[in-house]
Amino acid sequence: MQAQIITIGDELLIGQVIDSNSAFIAKQLNKIGVSVFQITSIQDNREHILKAIKEAEEQVDIIILTGGLGPTKDDITKKTIAEYFNDTLVRNEDVLKNIEHLWRKHVGGKLLQVNKDQALVPSKSTVLMNFLGTAPGMWFDYGEKTVISLPGVPYEMTTLIETKVIPKLKEKYKCPHIIHKTMLVYGIGESALAAKIEDWEDALPEDMKLAYLPSLGKMRLRISSKGFDEIELKERVDAQVDKVIPLIKDEFFGFEDEDGSAEVIIAKQLTKTGKTLAIAESCTGGTLAEQFTKNSGASAYFNGGVVTYSTDSKKNILGIAEELIETHSVVSEQVAQSMANNALKLFDSDFAVATTGNAGPTKGDSDADVGTVYVAIATKNKTYSEMFNLGNHRVKVVNRAVNKALEMLLKEIFKNR
Repeated sequence: MQAQIITIGDELLIGQVIDSNSAFIAKQLNKIGVSVFQITSIQDNREHILKAIKEAEEQVDIIILTGGLGPTKDDITKKTIAEYFNDTLVRNEDVLKNIEHLWRKHVGGKLLQVNKDQALVPSKSTVLMNFLGTAPGMWFDYGEKTVISLPGVPYEMTTLIETKVIPKLKEKYKCPHIIHKTMLVYGIGESALAAKIEDWEDALPEDMKLAYLPSLGKMRLRISSKGFDEIELKERVDAQVDKVIPLIKDEFFGFEDEDGSAEVIIAKQLTKTGKTLAIAESCTGGTLAEQFTKNSGASAYFNGGVVTYSTDSKKNILGIAEELIETHSVVSEQVAQSMANNALKLFDSDFAVATTGNAGPTKGDSDADVGTVYVAIATKNKTYSEMFNLGNHRVKVVNRAVNKALEMLLKEIFKNR
């Protein structure tokens, strides 16, 4: 069973809005055994929409469109879909009541005609009621094929996918199970990892696929398979995972499917053991702390952090000795370790991690080469640091530094596993 996702809107094509909808839809479809054949972004343009639907219909079973359902004149998706199906728009009273309710609750004042017209839907469609917005979703059964049109507002779209679309697709189609197992690997490059597991990879059954997903200092190793017997499928995939883990035991830190990303693994282990974390950042500018605070429950283990970006803030907030900075510079192992030690004490934590470096493009308060980063770890028993050369692209340097910090923290927390 294959699907195509079509996102509609000029804002996507000029880079004004990042398309997160496709990633979410693809992930949800994959969970029920629907493979995404293609993702396409097109203009809010009649000819483009008609052409995209026709081409998709020739290639896939399920077509999901998002966007172009607003009340303004540039939103023409609904009319164009009606044209494609040789259909007419009719007023749906339930949709109109929902629009009136939302208007009274959140807007007030007179309900405009353009908003009332959002209750017009193609007569051949099944309405997917959108209780979070004024634009309903629409479902078309076209023989064995399905065309679905959803609003482009992410939280409205995600709710309709989860509560309406996925249940209806599971009811209509008998789909195979798609099983993925994704291993999180740190501290080894793609080529070195491939060489390390080459014999195992060569012996994989033909129906299993292996993917290397590198990302600035970390690696996701994903094994996938598809079939109708879910239990057997999981057992076969797990058997292959059990074979490869001993080959990468020093670099393997968990499963993305079960534990999430590195910061989630760290969070779970700290919470489990009742330990706490503090962070002191310079070159990473708060990006490291954000990896933890973006997830709920961080207050259980994350005591706090500081971004001491300037030299003065390192001295005044973290208490880094001026002579230490003058002797070794702000980008040095000595300053990194002092930052970690002082953060540990400041926030009374069990672990602390600190970053200091030169992300570029200029050298700033240090003569260290662009891309030079020191990451330090402090515990109540020891403090140590590592120096990395992370390139000359500012964003990459920051993200690589964050991943190196997470890698070092993982190793320290799981040192005695």
